[in-house]
Amino acid sequence: MIEQIQKLIEEVRTLQAKNAEEVEQLRIKYLSKKGEVNALMNDFRNVPNEMKREVGMRINELKTLAQDKINELRDAVQVAETAGDDLDLTRTPYPIRLGTRHPLTIVKNEIVDIFSRLGFTLAEGPEVEDDWHVYSSMNFADDHPARDMQDTFFVEAHPDIILRSHTSSVQARVMERQQPPIRVICPGRVYRNEAISARAHCFFHQVEGLYVDKNVSFADLKQVLLLFAQEMFGPDTKIRLRPSYFPFTEPSAEMDVSCTICGGKGCSLCKGAGWLEILGCGMVDPAVLEANGIDSTVYTGYAFGMGIERIANLKYQVKDLRMFSENDVRFLQEFTSAN
Repeated sequence: MIEQIQKLIEEVRTLQAKNAEEVEQLRIKYLSKKGEVNALMNDFRNVPNEMKREVGMRINELKTLAQDKINELRDAVQVAETAGDDLDLTRTPYPIRLGTRHPLTIVKNEIVDIFSRLGFTLAEGPEVEDDWHVYSSMNFADDHPARDMQDTFFVEAHPDIILRSHTSSVQARVMERQQPPIRVICPGRVYRNEAISARAHCFFHQVEGLYVDKNVSFADLKQVLLLFAQEMFGPDTKIRLRPSYFPFTEPSAEMDVSCTICGGKGCSLCKGAGWLEILGCGMVDPAVLEANGIDSTVYTGYAFGMGIERIANLKYQVKDLRMFSENDVRFLQEFTSAN
C-alpha cells in the first residue's frame, strides 16, 4: 500500500488543469467519497498493526497534498479566467469579509479526523428512519420511555417512521450489511422532542463509534477514549469511567475528562468537581449483535457516543446552545481563526 500511496503522491504533484471543469474532475477523482484517498482509508483496516502508523501518516500526507494542489489549480484557473474581464462597476466598494466554517463543523471534523487516524471509517445514514433501526435493533424495550411521543418526533401518517433520536441507527445499518471486523464513526444530526433553552434543543449533533471484532475488550475501549481525550483537549487530560446504563451496551459507562479550565482542581465550569462529562460508552450488548445478524459467541464489540455541541461548549466556552443555530454572524465570526 505504501508504494501505491507514493505513486499517487507523485501523480498529484504533476497535476494540471486548463479550466474549472478539469479542476472539479480532479477533485472528484482524488477527494470525493469514491475517490482515491477515501478508497485508501477504507482499506486501512486491512493494514497490519505494525504498519498502521506509517501508512496512516502517508495517507494524511497524500490527502493534504491533494487538497493543496487542487486549491492551487482552482485559484490559478480563476485568475486566468478573470484576467481579461472588464471592471465590474456594480461591485460594492466595501471590503468583502471571508467566511468561516461553523464551530460545530470545525469540532466534528476534528473528532472524525482523530478517530480516522485510529482506523475508524466514516459511515452515514438517513435522518428520517424507521423504528427498527432506531430502537428495536438497539435492544430498546417496547415500553421504553424513549419511544413515547414526548421524547420522539413521529411522522404522523406513518407511526413507524420517526426522526432519529441518535445516530445508533447508522451502526445498525452497518452491522446488518457487513460482517466484522467493523470499525466506524457515525456523525450526524438527531432530533428529540425537548423544550428549547440555553441547555437543550429539539435538534443537535452526535458522533457515535462502533468497533466489532474477535476478542474486543473494555480495555480496548478505554485506551481509544483516552487517546481521543488527549488529542482533543491536550496531552495532560485525564479520564474516568463511571458505571451507567444504556439499553444497547452492557456493561455501560459514562466518561468524564479532567476540567479543561482548572485541570481538575475545581472551578465554576466543573462546579468544583474537577471533572466534566463528555460521552457515554460500553460493550455492545450481545442481544444487539444477534438482532443485527452478528454471532455474539464469536464477536464482541464496543460503542460510544458524544454530543458535538457538548464538546464545542467545553472547547470554546459557549454557554447557550441556541447560539449554534441562530446564525448570528457576529458569533460565527469569532471562529475565523479556528477555521
